Amino acid sequence: MKKKNVRAKLPASGIYYSPGEQKERAALGLPPCSPAPRGLIKKLPKGRVPILKKAICAPGVLNEAPVYGSAFTRGLRLELPSHYIQLLISGTSSVGPHGETLYPGDFRAQLWRTYHNITELLESEGATWHDVVRTTCYLRDIDRDYAEFNRIRTEFYDALGLDPYPASTGIQAGICRSDLLIEIEAVAIIVP
Repeated sequence: MKKKNVRAKLPASGIYYSPGEQKERAALGLPPCSPAPRGLIKKLPKGRVPILKKAICAPGVLNEAPVYGSAFTRGLRLELPSHYIQLLISGTSSVGPHGETLYPGDFRAQLWRTYHNITELLESEGATWHDVVRTTCYLRDIDRDYAEFNRIRTEFYDALGLDPYPASTGIQAGICRSDLLIEIEAVAIIVP
């Protein structure tokens, strides 16, 4: 007996949702077989209000990620109790004001541009590298580039007079574009 080739009927959205995906979407309160409308899920524990958040941007040096199809903001400003401010800078690379990769193949130039972009994001919120407490640094080829990365990072931090340096982790990772060689996240805290 021959098996019939049974194809699932696609919904109007044109997206096929597997049975497992349907089950997990439903468990999260999403429609199992169609895209979720914006703002569908608004659940906070009773009596709680969301933390005040504001997107951080520096359009003079780099564009917003949704412009080229990514779903994240360049950074968030969080208003914490006692008027403390925490800045969370998303992974930032050598990207220009129109979303273009700058300096393909030039690790050192990409690293300096990454520091330039993060500096502008910090400054847009009244912060500096002196407010940065942690970085996470993603290198496409850590064996090849770590020594140069560490040399430039040390030079930059010393030029800023940072003492102590921010806590940091270096990780070899694939980065969102094949021509990007370095990406850095940063966390800053501003004390009132």
